Amino acid sequence: MDYVIEMLNIRKEFPGIVANDNITIQVEKGEIHALLGENGAGKSTLMNVLFGLYQPEKGEIRVKGEKVNITNPNVANDLGIGMVHQHFMLVEPFTVTQNIILGSEPKTKMGNINIKKAEKEIQELSDRYGLKVDPSAKISDISVGMQQRVEILKTLYRGADVLIFDEPTAVLTPQEISELIEIMRSLVKEGKSIILITHKLKEIMEVCDKCTVIRKGKGIGTVEVANTTTNELASLMVGREVNFKTEKKEAEPKDTVLDINNLYVKDARKVDLVKGLDLEVRAGEIVGIAGIDGNGQTELIEAITGLRKSTSGKITLRGKDITNKSPRKVTESGIGHIPQDRHKYGLVLDYPIGANIVLQTYYQKPYSKATILNYKEIYSKAKSLIEEYDVRTPSEYTLARALSGGNQQKAIIGREVDRSPDLLIAAQPTRGLDVGAIEFIHKKLIEERDKGKAVLLISFELDEILDVSDRIAVMFDGKVVADVKPEETNEQELGLLMAGSQVSKVGGTNDGE
Repeated sequence: MDYVIEMLNIRKEFPGIVANDNITIQVEKGEIHALLGENGAGKSTLMNVLFGLYQPEKGEIRVKGEKVNITNPNVANDLGIGMVHQHFMLVEPFTVTQNIILGSEPKTKMGNINIKKAEKEIQELSDRYGLKVDPSAKISDISVGMQQRVEILKTLYRGADVLIFDEPTAVLTPQEISELIEIMRSLVKEGKSIILITHKLKEIMEVCDKCTVIRKGKGIGTVEVANTTTNELASLMVGREVNFKTEKKEAEPKDTVLDINNLYVKDARKVDLVKGLDLEVRAGEIVGIAGIDGNGQTELIEAITGLRKSTSGKITLRGKDITNKSPRKVTESGIGHIPQDRHKYGLVLDYPIGANIVLQTYYQKPYSKATILNYKEIYSKAKSLIEEYDVRTPSEYTLARALSGGNQQKAIIGREVDRSPDLLIAAQPTRGLDVGAIEFIHKKLIEERDKGKAVLLISFELDEILDVSDRIAVMFDGKVVADVKPEETNEQELGLLMAGSQVSKVGGTNDGE
């Protein structure tokens, strides 16, 4: 068998943890090979070894049958290996072309950077693979999905034959995911090979040829995707059966907890993105907000939580006006917030995970007395929450940035749910999480609902909105345009409403107003 990439018995250690324990993965030319595992299983670490960002303690890497020593990413690039990282490595004020050629700029005879030549080459690559990227556009002006295509072009421009995609769909809308799958198919048609790091089983079944599963740093095995099922893959990944359908009894909504009237909020460019929005969330219900990214969801959440000022309208929590209050006042009034950007708003990455767990309460007893922090209480509390929420970390003293994305998310959710707020706002709560963690988070949201709390769920995952919500508010162009019940609608109908279409009562939804 001719493999383009072979990673044989790779072992990678960090202080106090074996991230990869003798893992083997073999990739054939022209295939899409999934690397599947839970958060913190060691997927990204293994691929960072292949890309030269880490050096393994043991094991062997072969490229097209030849043993190689990949000491840094430049060596990986020279061997035809490119990596599209989960967190994009782009310079926002630069154009697409400037980002792509950075570090390998073509020069004119006079020694100047030949931007015209680079733009022409990038346009040709973009057309060839159906990427539809404008080489002269500024990164700050293009969508997240388009930025990802720039990262793909960056690897192709450097001559990559093997592309590593690290959780590529974590930040994309459903439409962008479909487009990315088509791009991946066109890449393999041209003879490229793709390693797809993911835990989204639906995508593996749709686009991958083979799947290598790793669990807690160990290789579990490689399967032919055509001969397996999502349930089998889930069981291999987490070591037990996973329930994909969230078990819950019917909601029993009571009095109104959150009431928003005629709210207007501007974005950073001073443009109205929330435009006269009305929304109500009652105790004992989960209201899911469905909408294509950029229709005011982010600005709405920031206005409720005090991170952004609204220009007019009113937000009340249990009858008390909290419009334009500070984030701390909002928190103290009884709101918990799982932010959609965990790095920017959820954690202080260079603090220990234990300190992050008391970010909302560190100034209160028993964590603080007369402005002096009680570290014994802080880390004792952190330890109990880390155990309860299965946060995989060497200890409560480990820096937050050293944890995998999913484990960072579980720590944030533990912190917010533990305070038992009247209203829990969960913005993209399962972004970047594996099926086992998703199942756990959904249970926690439903537990809060069943305790009589109000839950506001914002997610771009329509199956999550349909599965977890008791009621769905569809946002389009800064307003709630429809209020539907999950059992009376479907993904297709929601997609039409999210795009601004007026949907008649096909499956029992309300007309868009």
